[in-house]
Amino acid sequence: MEIYHALASVPLPVHNFQRYFPSTSLLCSAAVVSSSSRSDKIESECRNRMFILGMGFVGQFFAQSLRKEGWVVTGTCTSPLKKEELEERGFDVCLFDANEPELGILNLMTSYTHLLVSIPSVVGIGDPVLQHEDLRNTMMDGNLQWLSYLSSTSVYGNCGGAWVDEDYPADPASEVAKSRLAAEEGWLNLGSSLGFSTQVFRLGGIYGPGRSAVDTIIKQEVLSKNQKMRASRQYTSRVHVEDICQALKASISMSPRSRIYNIVDDDPAPREEVFAYAEDLIEKKWPGWVKQSTSSERAISSNKDSSRGEKRVCNERMKRELGVRLLHPSYKSGLLSIIDQMKNPFQSIPSKS
Repeated sequence: MEIYHALASVPLPVHNFQRYFPSTSLLCSAAVVSSSSRSDKIESECRNRMFILGMGFVGQFFAQSLRKEGWVVTGTCTSPLKKEELEERGFDVCLFDANEPELGILNLMTSYTHLLVSIPSVVGIGDPVLQHEDLRNTMMDGNLQWLSYLSSTSVYGNCGGAWVDEDYPADPASEVAKSRLAAEEGWLNLGSSLGFSTQVFRLGGIYGPGRSAVDTIIKQEVLSKNQKMRASRQYTSRVHVEDICQALKASISMSPRSRIYNIVDDDPAPREEVFAYAEDLIEKKWPGWVKQSTSSERAISSNKDSSRGEKRVCNERMKRELGVRLLHPSYKSGLLSIIDQMKNPFQSIPSKS
């Protein structure tokens, strides 16, 4: 279901973007020098402009989706190698160190109508971007209409397996989760002081094409420390990246006030169950290729304390207020869609005898 509607046009100042974003510079410069017959079209192209602080997995997926709808999108990353990789894929990207941001980069944000913040919080600080005095003035002088901060359901802490909604008291257990909550409060307070709505999206475990249980099994990846901890939980709330994107778009067009939303699917299932289903999908599609190492490693990790972070996260507010109808209400439909799009990853491997 498509829930996006274009927002009204907002006049945008023309800046010299050439140093950072050549293609963006040309687009907005053209709006000034173009003939009258083309001006309406170019102004329409410049109307909605998304700046994404942190072009990670969600940021890239969201940027691709918006670009298909005619948005101008610019993102940031911290590595020159990552910048080169993203630019080769057609993204406008600039290097950005949240701890020591260049004033010029912050000034570029003044001509963007929408801002998505998707960078890691820092223990003891919260969101490092919020520590800079220039940020408030930059946002006050700009064209910003919408701000969303991507957080995590980890801010709820261990709830003993109870269902939790956005009104449930946040009680983060880890230092990382505490920094997430501090970042949430910082962005909400900044938005309130500037007089525009701010949304906080508390995301469950994020998965999608290239980042899923199916991919982990096929690649025979070693489980990380955090993954091993999650493997012991009875409940883990997760969400497909496509549903994150449709919720963000719904927020842009429908939510007129500052709000917190849980962005999760309907099925908080244990990791062991999810991996068993993923193995079954792989075995059905490519018989004989599922190895035992992944299952064995999960069995060992599942002996850990199962009380860490137990909760079932409710998504009713997202559905009720944003009108989101999940594309993947369960990990089953999500993983099935991922494997259906896959080419055979074992073609280069000699056949088993």
